[in-house]
Amino acid sequence: MNNEFIKKEGQVFPGKTYEEELLKPVFNDQRDYLFHVMFDIHRAHVIMLKEQEIIKTEEARRMLEGINKVASTDSIQITYDPQYEDLFFMIEAKIAEEIGEELAGKIHIGRSRNDMGVAMYRLVLREHLLQLLESSYQLGEVLLERAEEHTETYMTAYTHTQPAQPTTLGHYLLAIYDVLMRDIKRLWSAFETVNQSPLGAAALSTTGFPINRSRTCKLLGFNNVIENSYDSIAGADYLLEASTALMACMLNTGRWIQDFLLHVTREFGSFMVADPYVQVSSIMPQKRNPVSIEHSRALASSSYGDALAAVQMIHNTPFGDIVDTEDDLQPHLYRAFSKANRVMKIMYAVMMTLTVNEEHLKVMSEKSCITITEFADTLTRNYNISFKKAHSIASTLSKRTVKEQKELFDWKVDEINSMLKDLAKVSLSEEDWKKIISSENFVEVRRIQGGPNPKEVKRMIEGRKHQLREGLKDLKLMIGKLASKRKELVDFCL
Repeated sequence: MNNEFIKKEGQVFPGKTYEEELLKPVFNDQRDYLFHVMFDIHRAHVIMLKEQEIIKTEEARRMLEGINKVASTDSIQITYDPQYEDLFFMIEAKIAEEIGEELAGKIHIGRSRNDMGVAMYRLVLREHLLQLLESSYQLGEVLLERAEEHTETYMTAYTHTQPAQPTTLGHYLLAIYDVLMRDIKRLWSAFETVNQSPLGAAALSTTGFPINRSRTCKLLGFNNVIENSYDSIAGADYLLEASTALMACMLNTGRWIQDFLLHVTREFGSFMVADPYVQVSSIMPQKRNPVSIEHSRALASSSYGDALAAVQMIHNTPFGDIVDTEDDLQPHLYRAFSKANRVMKIMYAVMMTLTVNEEHLKVMSEKSCITITEFADTLTRNYNISFKKAHSIASTLSKRTVKEQKELFDWKVDEINSMLKDLAKVSLSEEDWKKIISSENFVEVRRIQGGPNPKEVKRMIEGRKHQLREGLKDLKLMIGKLASKRKELVDFCL
């Protein structure tokens, strides 16, 4: 059996199993994710070598011509070939076919697959970060718009999954928006960490050739050079920061998506998902299955899982071993970002077209005794009763209301005063009682900074509009800058 296995596997690298189970899948991932950025790095390196007079102008011109010709290849048509260890060597060979092996060999002066690989990962990762930032800002825009529409749409707020107090839909959506903006801030921070150049570190200790690390950094649109060359290769925190920012975003997004799945049930009846984003049961025609939200919830969890896999693969990876942070890890992170982007886009469409059952929300906002906090507050504020005692009285009323299967608004003020006679020796006015059982009044008096009072919510929204405009401006500037840098690089003439 051993002899047969060796005969089948072969006796030189790569063995058949290694080829089929590792090299071929890795090659396909490299082709699908890294193909385009590999050529950008080739271009930048050649331009820098020429400017440093390490190679001649005519050599650089021919190199760029060969690089650009191979770059025009349809990557989908490229398939794994066992004579090449990976995509890098295959592309190197194809460039050599165009310009000759001697000249192609000079392209690799002063660099390694190590610094080139990390640079490719960073270039691809920054693209994913910008895409997610773009779709996150888009979702933020619609959340802010819907919040502004519903500053006076009264609804029940929940704590411990139980009806707690009245608020407004605008106040609730603005809370979601604020969390999303912090997620965006974390993604921007990750982008700043990712968008730094390792090029020139070579294997880990730079090179004896007089290269210019700052020049390749600038050509590729990186913000800075990672100065310590060992750090350039061994450091993996750029992957950790991108992963954890993404995980926080998907965890936060998944929480309110879960809320929405409750709100669109027939029992809750708060929202209705538009027809393009629901499916009808194959056997129960009355059902409107909110599949858009269900898939978003699942994708958010899947995105989180892929990002967590990347973190776990880095965990306990020795500082001197970068294999774990290379080919096997990267696809997890790219898939995580792709799924997160899908979540944001789907929920943007859902939010844009969502119908709100304002009347039903209003009715529910005055049930389950959820305005009773205002009863205790009124006793303290208007009748000089300590809050502790007022809370005890409110608790007594709440228990009695539940026991008698009533709502607060079922009680007449005379009945309340009759109860109060034995507890506090005060008598509520008709006007005070009407305010106590009103969700509008409950919200109106909570005009403290950050509260649900409509004017306060509108004030917050106005401030956040400016924040959103500035964020979008920064994003467009960065996308434009990188697009301009890439065009300059691709069109560079010697």
